[in-house]
Amino acid sequence: MQINFFQKHHDSPLAGHPGQEKTPKLIKSDFYWAGMNQFIKDYVSPCQKCSRNTNIHHKNFELLKPLSIPSRPLNLLSMDFITQLPLSNNFHSLLVAMDRFSKMEIFIPAYGTITALDLAQIFISHVFSKYGLP
Repeated sequence: MQINFFQKHHDSPLAGHPGQEKTPKLIKSDFYWAGMNQFIKDYVSPCQKCSRNTNIHHKNFELLKPLSIPSRPLNLLSMDFITQLPLSNNFHSLLVAMDRFSKMEIFIPAYGTITALDLAQIFISHVFSKYGLP
């Protein structure tokens, strides 16, 4: 009976294989039986789906560190792509570059896939030709 109950609360797609830490908390909110913690540990520890879903291979999280303040305009740029936009003049992405000194933003239409050479050419034609080199 315990195995059938546990299969419904652990193995079903709705349960989502919550792992060794969350499974006891979920079940204890409604049920309890003698030896339940050991039963859960014995049942969950060999579960391959739980072990695949558990991400223990990441660095420890740290607090964000402030970015340095540049000494002059266009000395440091932050950039990112906005993708999957509606097609406009054969472009469906935007390259957004922001000068970290002045907070000036430059919006450049772009294609979906850009190589490093394409990015360099975009910067030469849209940024450096208008504002000069840093």
